[in-house]
Amino acid sequence: MHERFGSVLMNRPSLSTGLTVLMAFATGASVANLWYNQPLLSLIGRTYHVGFSAAGSVAMVTQIGYALGLFAYVPLADLVERRRLIVVLLLLTAGASLLVAVSPTFWWLESASIVLGTVTVVPQIIVPVAADLANTEHRGRIVGIVMSGLLIGVLGARTVSGWIGGALGWQAVYVFGAALMLILALLVQWKFPITHPIAQKTTYGAVLRSIIPLMQQEPELNRASVTGGALFGAFNAFWTTLTFRLGVSPYHFNAALIGMFGLLGIAGASMAPLAGRLADRQDPRRLVSFSIAMVIAAFVWLAWFNSILWGLILGILALDLAVQSGQISNQARIYALRSDARARLNTVYMGFYFIGGSLGAGLGSWAWDHWRWNGVTVVALSFLLLAVLVHIQSLRKHRIHRDLA
Repeated sequence: MHERFGSVLMNRPSLSTGLTVLMAFATGASVANLWYNQPLLSLIGRTYHVGFSAAGSVAMVTQIGYALGLFAYVPLADLVERRRLIVVLLLLTAGASLLVAVSPTFWWLESASIVLGTVTVVPQIIVPVAADLANTEHRGRIVGIVMSGLLIGVLGARTVSGWIGGALGWQAVYVFGAALMLILALLVQWKFPITHPIAQKTTYGAVLRSIIPLMQQEPELNRASVTGGALFGAFNAFWTTLTFRLGVSPYHFNAALIGMFGLLGIAGASMAPLAGRLADRQDPRRLVSFSIAMVIAAFVWLAWFNSILWGLILGILALDLAVQSGQISNQARIYALRSDARARLNTVYMGFYFIGGSLGAGLGSWAWDHWRWNGVTVVALSFLLLAVLVHIQSLRKHRIHRDLA
């Protein structure tokens, strides 16, 4: 007998360890589609005879597509049965991956990448469902576990992509991705319980129209979203251009070696459950403050030591740990705002998050084309200045609210 997912607390089933692990795996395997392209950008550029900036636009448009998909599909999780929605999106993702693999022109590749990004939103349907099912006192920990799967997928995708792309060509990576999505669709249909949304009569249009009023009613959502988007913009400026940095002096690494650097980021992803537990025990804004400060320190370090392998490795470890801690803390923060609208809260937050990420990929690639690593550093620190300013505003508003209480 299937468990019934829902947002109505009195009918909420318990969230088992097995289901939590399955959710973590599903988020990681599906989100990987967004990140396969990063170690392959140099190979893609050579295939279509385009420069660094143009090749970097593939990463940018994929994430623009993802941001569009967040607003188009994720609100449906507050309206329709979730398992069916997830399976349909996984099948569409498989089809889009094949479109990327057979791209005859660079224009086709960019267009197919936008479509791929748009339908690769399964993780952002699963995460708020996990938050719905978790007890309040354990929500940060549960979100941390599911997000650790997502983050390992983000970072592990680079390694898998580098290995396959280096051995068989970049197109083979997307054929592999399509096959994996078909397998995952079967697994979800077989193992996932039927997952119902909030029991209320509404329409898709009404759900979409409710997003703007939700942003007006929850200013803290907006501040957390801009802060998260700025952090991810800096993060993505680094990871997109790292492919180019490792391809030139003094490294001259191939795609397989570049992909191996994704394994370093998994160390940061493994800290996600710990960040979630800390967010359960204290104000998550404190962890966000720490994250911003640590990301700034990482980029200052990388500005000086990016040409020394051990210095680059230490910078990557610090950067990933800080950004993932900030991500978990921000999500724990927004899920506490409205228990009846977590899919839409996640839509807004992740929409800003990936808009920031797409801008980071595009601006980072452009800066590398013109000024190499110094330009990338300036772009990243500009994003982080925005994060600092918005987060200070959040801390002030929280302090005022606490004093009035």
